[in-house]
Amino acid sequence: MSQPSQFSLLTQRRFGPFFWTQFFGAFNDNLFKTALLVALTFDTANWTSADPGMLNNLIAGLFILPFVLFSATAGQVADKFDKARMARFVKLLEIAIMLVACVGWLTHTLWVLVAAVVGMGLHSTLFGPVKYAYLPQHLKSEELVGGNGVIEMGTFVGILLGEVAGTLLVGVKPWGIEMVAGGTLLCALLGLAASWRIPPSPAPAPELKISRNPFAESIRNLKFSSQNRTVFLSMLGNSWFWFYGALVLSQFPLYAKDYLHGDHSVIMLLLTVFSLGIGAGSLLCEKLSGHKVEIGLVPFGSIGLSVFGIDLYFASVAYANTATVDAIALLALPGAWRIMLDLVLIGVFGGLFIVPLFALIQTRCDPKHVSRTIAGMNILNALFMVAAAGLAIVLLGQGFTIPEMFLVTALLNACVAVYIFSLVPEFLMRFLAWMLIHTGYRVRTIDAHRIPEQGAAVLVCNHVSYVDALVIGAASPRPIRFVMDHRIFKTPFLRWIFRAAKAIPIAPAKEDPFMMERAFVDIAEALHQGELVCIFPEGKLTHTGEINEFRSGIAKIVERNKVPVIPMALRGLWGSVFTRDKSNVFGRSFARGIRSKLALAVGQPVAPEVASPEYLQEKVLALRGDWK
Repeated sequence: MSQPSQFSLLTQRRFGPFFWTQFFGAFNDNLFKTALLVALTFDTANWTSADPGMLNNLIAGLFILPFVLFSATAGQVADKFDKARMARFVKLLEIAIMLVACVGWLTHTLWVLVAAVVGMGLHSTLFGPVKYAYLPQHLKSEELVGGNGVIEMGTFVGILLGEVAGTLLVGVKPWGIEMVAGGTLLCALLGLAASWRIPPSPAPAPELKISRNPFAESIRNLKFSSQNRTVFLSMLGNSWFWFYGALVLSQFPLYAKDYLHGDHSVIMLLLTVFSLGIGAGSLLCEKLSGHKVEIGLVPFGSIGLSVFGIDLYFASVAYANTATVDAIALLALPGAWRIMLDLVLIGVFGGLFIVPLFALIQTRCDPKHVSRTIAGMNILNALFMVAAAGLAIVLLGQGFTIPEMFLVTALLNACVAVYIFSLVPEFLMRFLAWMLIHTGYRVRTIDAHRIPEQGAAVLVCNHVSYVDALVIGAASPRPIRFVMDHRIFKTPFLRWIFRAAKAIPIAPAKEDPFMMERAFVDIAEALHQGELVCIFPEGKLTHTGEINEFRSGIAKIVERNKVPVIPMALRGLWGSVFTRDKSNVFGRSFARGIRSKLALAVGQPVAPEVASPEYLQEKVLALRGDWK
C-alpha cells in the first residue's frame, strides 16, 4: 500500500496549524534580526557611534544567550503544560516583543531594539522544546521522519525568506523602518492566529515541579540525557551539525566579498542555495528512509558533508575572477556553478544528517522527558555555536583563509563522524544495511508493521544468504540482536562489527556446551530488557534454496522466555552472489540485473505456547510461498 505524501500533513489540523506557527516564528526572527543588522551596517550614523562589526557579533551573541540560560527551564515548562497552550503563550509573548521593537524602530532607540533581540531569543528558547516534543504526540511512527522533514524544510525556508524580507524592507526609502516595524508585528499576529488552531496536546508530566535554579536544572537535564547513550550521542551529533553550519555560514559575507568578489546579492545567493539544499535534504529523508526512522542516513549525510566541504575548498581555490560581480554575473563565470553545487549538496546532506537524529531523539528518549531532552540539546547547540565562533576567530588569527576554514571544517566533520559512529555502531550497521538494499536490490517489505515497535519478541526467518541480517535489520524500526554461528562471529575483521552490533554467538552443544548455554543466557537477558532477538532456526545457510528443518533451539528459547514469536520469510535472495548456490551463480546474478527484486514478508505473532519448531517452519514456508 502506498504511503501518503508527507505534504498531506499540511492539510491536517494535527500538523498544519503547528507548521505555520513555527514557520512564522522562524520568518519573524530572521526578518527582525536581519533588518537590524543591515540598518546598523549600512546606516550606522543614524543609530550609534559604536563599531558595526562589534554590534553584529554582540547581537548574535545576545540572541543565543537565552538558549544557554533558560533552555532547561523551558523544557520543564513544556513537559508540565499543554503544548498547544504553550504555543499560544509564546505567540502572545512574541506580539509583546514586537510592540517593544516597534517603539525602538520608530524612535531610533538602539537599546530598545537590542532588548527585543534578547526577547526574541527567549521566544525561540521557549518554543524549541515545544516544537520537537509536539510531533511524537500527534504523528504516527511512520510519519515522524516525514513530519520532521517538513518542519526542517519550513524552518530553513522561513529563515531564508525572513533574511531576504529583512534586507529588502529596511532598504526601502523613506518608509523602510516603518515597514519593518509593521511587518514584524503582522507576522507575530499571523503566528498567533495559526496557534489557535493547534489541537490539545496533554502534558506528559503535569506533576513536575519547575526548578527555580536554571543553572542547576541545566546540569541535571544533561546528566539525565547522558544516561541514554544513543540519545545523548545523537544530541551531540545534532549540536555538531549546528557547529558545522555556524562555522560555514558565518564566513559567507567575507567569502562573497573577498573571494568571489561579489556584492550583497551574492551573499543572498549563497544563503539561498544553502538553505534550499537543507530543505531538499530534509524532504528527501522520508523517501530514502522508507517511512521509518532510518538512522542509516546519518553516516550517509556525514560523508556528504565532508566530501562536498572538501570539494568546496578546491572549487574556491580554482575560482579565478577578480572583478566585482552581482549574483547574475557570478553564475556566468567559470567555476561558479561548481561552488553553488557544493553548497547545495552540503545543505542536502546536512538535511539527511539532522532529520533522522531528531526523529531518533524523539522516539528513543523517555516520553515524559522529551521536552527537557530537546531543551538539553538546545543548550548544547548554543554552546557548540559559540565554540564555532571561537574556532573561527582562532583560525583567522592564525592566518587561515576562508577556503582553508571550509577544508578544516570538513576534515573535523570526518573525525567527529568516525568517533561518534565507533561509540554507537548501530549507526554504521544501519548505514551498511541501507546501502545494500538501496544499491544492490529493490526491497519490498510485506506487513513490516507486525515487527513490534516496543517490547520483547523473537524473530525467526529462513536463512538464505550471508546478508540476511542486513536485510532484516534494515526493515526493522528497532535494533535487533542476531544469534549467529560462533565461527562466523569470529571471522577476522568482521568480528568487531558483529561485536559492536551486539550479535550473540552460539555453538552446538556437542561442540561447545558452555557457549551454547551462555548464548541462551544472553538471549534471555536481551528479551528481559525488552529487545528484539532474531534467530535462524535452520542453524545453517541453505544449499538448495529450500528451507531446512528447524532445530530445537527455538523451542528452548520460547520455553524459557514467554514472549511472542514473529515468523518472517525472505524471498528472492537465492541464487545471488551472497548465497551458497554453486551452479552458475555469477551468470544468474547478472541475469537478475543490478537492482534485483527481493522481499521480506512478516507474519502474525505466534504465542509462545504454540511456537514449536514444526509449527514455525510451516508459518515461514507459507510466507515464502513459491519464491526462493
